[in-house]
Amino acid sequence: MRIAEVIGTVTLSRWHPSLDGARWIIGVPFSLKTLRERSRPDGEDLVIIDQLGAGNGSRIGVSEGAEAAAPYVPKKMPVDAYCACILDHLSL
Repeated sequence: MRIAEVIGTVTLSRWHPSLDGARWIIGVPFSLKTLRERSRPDGEDLVIIDQLGAGNGSRIGVSEGAEAAAPYVPKKMPVDAYCACILDHLSL
């Protein structure tokens, strides 16, 4: 799991039927260095499925790959990144 900051939302004109009603956000992951320095995230932007309602500026925990699709088993979902939690406080 990686920690990311939400920077926006995604609007789709077409989508896979299994994703009907899903909310998509854009997040930028932090490196350990930027978390320690309390600076801006420095990773590559991700498109993340969100069912928790994370807003712009929220810090979230992101699961990727097979772990991102795990909450939907046995249903198959074409998901690469999943918002697993919204962080209130982070202590390193």
